[in-house]
Amino acid sequence: MTRKRAKKRELRTLAAPFTVAAPPGARIRERLRLPAADAEALRLVGRHLGHHAWADLAERVRLGDVKAKDNQRAARKKALTAVSSSRWAGAMTRASEDQYQLSKRALYDERAMLRRAIRVINNRLAVPCGQRRNGVRGYPDQAERFQKQRRLQALTARLARVEQRIATGRPGIVVGGRRLAKLRHHLADSGLTEAEWRERWDAERLYLTADGESGALYGNYTITVDPADGAVTIVLPEPLRHLANSPRGRYRLACSVGFSHRREEWMDRATAHQAVRYDIVHDPARDRWYLDASWSTTPTALPTPEDLAATGTRMLAVDLNADHLAACVTDAHGNPVGGPITITTDLTGPTSRRDGRLRAAISSLICLAHEHNCAGIAIENLGFDDARSIGRETMGRGRRGKKFRRTVAGMPTAKFRERLRGMAFHAGLVVIAVDPAYTSRWGGQHWQRPLQSQTRTTVTRHHGAAVAIGRRAFGHGIRRRPGVTTHHQSDGARRATGQTVFVPRTRGTARPPRTTGTSIGGDKTCWSQSGQLALLPDLEDRSRGHRITNPVYSDSANTGQHH
Repeated sequence: MTRKRAKKRELRTLAAPFTVAAPPGARIRERLRLPAADAEALRLVGRHLGHHAWADLAERVRLGDVKAKDNQRAARKKALTAVSSSRWAGAMTRASEDQYQLSKRALYDERAMLRRAIRVINNRLAVPCGQRRNGVRGYPDQAERFQKQRRLQALTARLARVEQRIATGRPGIVVGGRRLAKLRHHLADSGLTEAEWRERWDAERLYLTADGESGALYGNYTITVDPADGAVTIVLPEPLRHLANSPRGRYRLACSVGFSHRREEWMDRATAHQAVRYDIVHDPARDRWYLDASWSTTPTALPTPEDLAATGTRMLAVDLNADHLAACVTDAHGNPVGGPITITTDLTGPTSRRDGRLRAAISSLICLAHEHNCAGIAIENLGFDDARSIGRETMGRGRRGKKFRRTVAGMPTAKFRERLRGMAFHAGLVVIAVDPAYTSRWGGQHWQRPLQSQTRTTVTRHHGAAVAIGRRAFGHGIRRRPGVTTHHQSDGARRATGQTVFVPRTRGTARPPRTTGTSIGGDKTCWSQSGQLALLPDLEDRSRGHRITNPVYSDSANTGQHH
């Protein structure tokens, strides 16, 4: 009986590489060294505005998913103006609408994630234990199958609650954070006292945000920073006008700010009276106050991958991993230049420490790109949305699968992309994102051994994936060209037999002329001078009857270029 041949798995369609857009805005921070009186005044203003701002957010949620003309913003703003000011009220109503729309999009994403997980579990439950049907594998035993049935019920109930919230248009929003709110019931495990938790909770619920206004004094009338001396003044709400120490109901802080980072950009906007948004935040763990300035920037047209390939520039390709960055420099033809590079990243500990180490790793990448005269950095367009939603069913089982899923969930893909986009743009570099499909598998298959033969350091499949990312960024295939690294004494430095980019050349020979009877390769022997023609003869004789008697050599067998 003939064995049925298994159906070959089809490869998914690859997305074209694209240039990551420049940051739409900028945000800088400066510390406010406040005396006790100023800190207490800011707490009073923040609590008063926060109370009314979050009440307005609750009113917006109560209205549900309505059109913009039916959200009663004018009436809500009029009511808030009586207890604050017109500009404070406008900022609060805009913040409420933005928060509502963000929470609604989060509900849609959660519904899509739950549907994917339920679909995968249902497909596996339809297959008996230990069997496989149409490429779907059933669960190994009845015990695991029972646990998955319980998980399916929990996911179904969770999906029903999400569907109900979407239908009513009322997402669940916790001002201050749901995680911090739940921490109140586990103070012993968190190592916090009730007073420390209450201080953090109050700090998160302060509202000291003023939107910028073009044409206003120094770009913001509510919170004004004088670029001449760095003086900070705040418009007080109507019930707190008795705290004013400056004319027109304003409160002036005793300290000044200068914004050492990107000071010139901020000065240009402030002196030109362009809109600048200011946020005053409090860090209760360090008992420090900060002033954040942010503004939108003019959209910048960046070169496309095709434009970079046409200029013949280099690219620094990076493969993001859980504990390190594997990088490699590639030229415009997709060939690696120099040896592989490894940058360790220890992303453990508090959030501030992880963010600082991530910034340090990105700074190292930017320095490497400038050192090797690269025009940009190529990365994978990773998201791990499917892995986070159905990873329990598709990414292994047991202790090993759980460890792998934790590793995937801990990779800061979105934060890495956003940090790299901003830092690379200000360093004059372009970021190219490519499809991540098969880069690790094909890179390790086609490029790990060739890279290892050129260096004494250990080369992993992640370095091969970096080469694959660089080649894909320029639009080349990942597979190595035949004949690139085959060196022989009789061959010398010769051209590759498969060109990555077509380079016009004169018709000639690819190796020194042989005498009659010299072995060409294999079991063939050159019995005539016609054996010294090119390895890839042209179909048309472009020499018009003129032959070059001397052979033509290439300087490098790896690049396939003429110099």
